[in-house]
Order: sequence, then structure tokens, then C-alpha cells
Amino acid sequence: MLFTALKFIWYDKPKSIGALAGVLISIFLIGQQSGIFIFLTDAMGVLVRNNKQYIWITDSKTTNVNALSAIDVRLGREIESIKGVKKVYPLVVAGVSAKFNNGKSSGINLIGSQAPYFKGGPLLMDIGTEKDMLKEGAIIIDFFDKKTLGGVEVGESFEINNKKVFIAGQTKGIRGFGGVYGFTTIERARYLSKMSVNKASAFLVEWDKNTSAEIVIQKINAGIPGVRAWNGEEFEKATVITVLSSSGIAISIGTLLVFALISGFVIIGLTLYSAATDRIKDYGTLKAIGATNGYITRLILTQALIFALLGYGIGYFLIDSFRKGIANAGTIFTFPLWLQFTFFFVTLLIAFGGSLFAIRRVTSIEPAQVFRT
Repeated sequence: MLFTALKFIWYDKPKSIGALAGVLISIFLIGQQSGIFIFLTDAMGVLVRNNKQYIWITDSKTTNVNALSAIDVRLGREIESIKGVKKVYPLVVAGVSAKFNNGKSSGINLIGSQAPYFKGGPLLMDIGTEKDMLKEGAIIIDFFDKKTLGGVEVGESFEINNKKVFIAGQTKGIRGFGGVYGFTTIERARYLSKMSVNKASAFLVEWDKNTSAEIVIQKINAGIPGVRAWNGEEFEKATVITVLSSSGIAISIGTLLVFALISGFVIIGLTLYSAATDRIKDYGTLKAIGATNGYITRLILTQALIFALLGYGIGYFLIDSFRKGIANAGTIFTFPLWLQFTFFFVTLLIAFGGSLFAIRRVTSIEPAQVFRT
């Protein structure tokens, strides 16, 4: 069976290459768009995901870490008095405008954390340490955001809201959704963004490990009005859902994935159908000498399986090369194992689904038809 299928494939190389190209194009587009979607959803909740070991406290209406509202710092002291709460750390997230020496300007989302703990950031340090933020005017940015921020290097200065600051260190791989992250002390973040010293954007809560986090969350939500306590993973999910539901990202990428799938079906379907039509006498001869429709079906499906295996192997190599290539520009993501299996399943679906056109054509002929003149 396998040898016969390979002979059929080898006999008509142009159409075989066309069928393989259909699988490759489809799986590459699906992988590419899936990767971009993973990167965007990771960026949406990156601040929470890298701090999900804490209970997050936001104002009662917030469901998005990228749109935090100011809350009274005195609430932090109330929360700290709740049984089971070990320590409360205020966090400031504020949008500011930066101007650089080359005349360029950019927005920055400042993340202000409290010394000496620096809970909430900076994250994934590449150059320097979090303690470098204690220097006068110190800001830490990400390596991949340097171009957006006027090409500034560590040690160079620029202005935020007409106040002089400098790059004291560098993270690598902390990409925010819709903006650049800059890390500094909570006092400097308030000063640069003109936020009141009596306000914070959120609280990060450490709890007594002898007490369940869910119990602490329930106590905070029941006892402190105007705020909401979140489990870190739940807050990240809520953030992603909120952003996706209020933007066209999911629809846009979902539409592209559907069209990639359809294009694969059409290309491989028409190619295999055309190949089967061209070889109709060969299939008829096989039936005339005793081959059943079941055998013919298995023969065509074996050809489709060969295309699927080759297409997946080459396609995933191209997808992974694409992933590594754009990672150098800061678009960093990984494909989880379940998604890699999904790619393989989709490849089989495209190949087998497309082969149905050819199977229907070949199994419908009568052996005697091929000998008529």
C-alpha cells in the first residue's frame, strides 16, 4: 500500500508538490497567527502573570490590569489588619509622556514599586539590579523597547513630563500591551505622573501560608468596601477576556485562521482531485483487477497521510524558525505542547479532508468505463 501510494505521488510530481504546498501554506499561516495571538495575550497580562504569587487588590470595578483606577492608600492598612494577611505592598501604574534627546517622544507606563521590597517590578533583569532604582531620577526599561524610546542606552538621560530621568538598568522580555513599561520607585512614579501620595493603583498582598488564599480573598471582599481581591491567575484571565472582548483582535486573528484552514482544504482538495482525474485509468485498472473501493480509499488516504507528515515536518520547522526570528525583535512567545499537537491534528484534518474530493471521484467510476474508446 505504502509503496503504491509513493509511486502515485512520484509519478505526478507537479501535483504532488502542489498538494504539499497547500498543506505548508495552511499550517504556516495557522502557526504564525497563533503565535502572534499568544504574544498579544501574554502582553495583556504580563504584569499580573509575573506577580501571580500575590493576591491582587484593585478598585471594585476593575477587570483589566492595563486600566487600573486610583485607590486610597489607607485601604492598604485596613487590608493588612485582616487575619491571614501577612504584608501589603502598594503599586503605582501611571501613564506618562517621555521626550528624548533626538527629538522623539513616546508614552511610558511607569510601574512604581515600594523599596526595599520592589514587589511588582522590575522583572527579568538583564542589566543592573532593582536597587539601581534608588538612584536619583532612575528608570529601568526593557531592552526591546529601546528603539521606541529614542534609542536610549543604560546611563543616558531623557525627560518625563519635563523632569529629567536616566536609564539605570534594563529588563529583557517584559513587553506591555499597547505601551512601553518603565520601572521605578513608587515615590518617583507618583512624582513624575503627578499622582497623589495618598493614592495607589493596586496592592499586592502576601498571606499567611497557613491560611488559604481563597479565604483571605473572601475576607477582603467582604470586609473592605470599594475594592476587589483577585487570585493572580483569575485576574490575568479577566484582563485577557476584557481586552479581547473590547477589541477586534480575537475576531481578526480568528478570521485569518479560518481562511488559512479553508485555503488548505481547497488547495489540497483540488490538487488531489485533479491528480485522481488524470490517473483515472490507473485507478480503474486497479478496480478491474479486484481492488475494492475500500482499498482505493486507503490508497488515497495513504497519499494524504504522506503529504500531512511531510507538510507538518517542514511546516513546523518554518513556524519555529519564524518564532525564533521575530523573538530577536522582542516578539517573544512559545508554543505549548498541546498547541503543537493541535497543529499536527489540523494538518491531518486538512490532508484527509481535502482527499475526500479525490476519493469520491475515484470510487464512483465503474471499472469498465476506463476501457471504453
